[in-house]
Formats: sequence, structure tokens, C-alpha cells
Amino acid sequence: MQTAYIHSPLGITRITGDENGVTEISVRNEEQPPTAKIPKTLQEAAKQLAEYFDGKRTEFTFKLNPQGTEFQQRVWQELRSIPFGKTVSYMDITKKLGDIKAIRAVASANGKNPLWIVVPCHRVIGTDGSLTGYAGGLWRKKWLLEHETPSMQQSLF
Repeated sequence: MQTAYIHSPLGITRITGDENGVTEISVRNEEQPPTAKIPKTLQEAAKQLAEYFDGKRTEFTFKLNPQGTEFQQRVWQELRSIPFGKTVSYMDITKKLGDIKAIRAVASANGKNPLWIVVPCHRVIGTDGSLTGYAGGLWRKKWLLEHETPSMQQSLF
């Protein structure tokens, strides 16, 4: 397993993976110098994340290899289907998975998402439109949602 650290507007981002794909992307609160030479297996992920933060990318195409239970994998796959710039509720996801009683399990799987931003758990909000919890901090969730849905300037004419 190889690891790289890159700068992002939300803090140092840690990328972990190998030739089978990226297993983890997380944001760090503590200081960590960026990796001087990013391992070849992580270069594409680092490049695409930089493009995302620069506003030049809306989807990710590098190989993923998240580790989790079968249920977590199903939830994370459903999260990946949320379009860029859109949000859904936890209830929306439970309905798509076919069991509205699984809302707490869906929320738990969402919270254990190992692929920050790429598996867009930040796009999941409360049924009432509230931001709800976010492992990276609500300020980061708010920043990501605003980054993905920039307000359009009103025309003066």
C-alpha cells in the first residue's frame, strides 16, 4: 500500500492505494507536508483531485478499491450515482436500496465512506434540507456543496 499527501483548499488530503486501486482518500486536520514524489499508482488520483478543486472536473475515473462490507459497498455505489451539483436525502438512498427501515444503516455506511469526495457522501443531506453530520466537519461539507453549485451572477439587463 502506498500513500501520498497533497494540498487541497480544505486541508491536507491523504491518498492511499496500490495497483488494485485507491482504497482511501481522507482530509487531515493536522499539518503534513505534501509528498514530494507521488507514487505512480496514485498520480492519476492526485491529478484528478487537483482538477476537481480547480473547478475543471465533475467526475472521477481512476480505479477505486474501497474496503467494506457488502452493504457498505452497495451504499457507496449508490452515493457515486448522485450527480455533481445535486443532493439527495438519506431517505432517498434507503428507498433506492429497497429498504426504508435501513436509514440508520445507510447513515452509518455513509459515515464510513473511505473515499472522501470521490464517493460523494457530502451530497447527502437531511430530509428537511439540513446539512446533517459530516466526518470532515460541516464547514467542509458546506464548502464542497457550494463548490459544486456556484451561484450564477444575476444579469443586470
